[in-house]
Amino acid sequence: MRIFIIIFLLTGYISIAQENKLAAFDHLINKTWKADGKWGNGSEFKQEIHFKYSLNKSIVVAESIGFIDKEQTKLGLRNHGIRQYDSVSGKIRFWEFDVFGGLTEGKVIVKDNNLYYQYKYGDSIITDGWEKIDETTYNFKVGEYTDGQWQQLYLETKFIQVE
Repeated sequence: MRIFIIIFLLTGYISIAQENKLAAFDHLINKTWKADGKWGNGSEFKQEIHFKYSLNKSIVVAESIGFIDKEQTKLGLRNHGIRQYDSVSGKIRFWEFDVFGGLTEGKVIVKDNNLYYQYKYGDSIITDGWEKIDETTYNFKVGEYTDGQWQQLYLETKFIQVE
């Protein structure tokens, strides 16, 4: 009987651990985050993102409003993103579909309260970093990030919680 109870308790802990693979996103969920900034080439960056869980918390969905034209004059629904824990690789993966027909995919590295999205862009590996300042503010950086250090930045701004 004792063995049955121990197995029952361990099974509960294992299932809880399996359910929380996306817990690093909890502080972003059901909130809207807004950023304004300038890219290194001087072009404007505007984005508003709302995160939510879907499919019984097995994925995170990110809906992004940003520029929807090449001239950067119209704002609208720009990206639809999915984040999912991949049990085969043991990593969080992401897919970001954009209004122009593009797809960006890569992995998410969780370090403390920070999220680093890494993906291939041309011949480079680019990282989008969400570095937590406090409950309502994140430093947002886009650039080349290796061995825990930013080597080159293309964008640096802040995401502020607006809802």
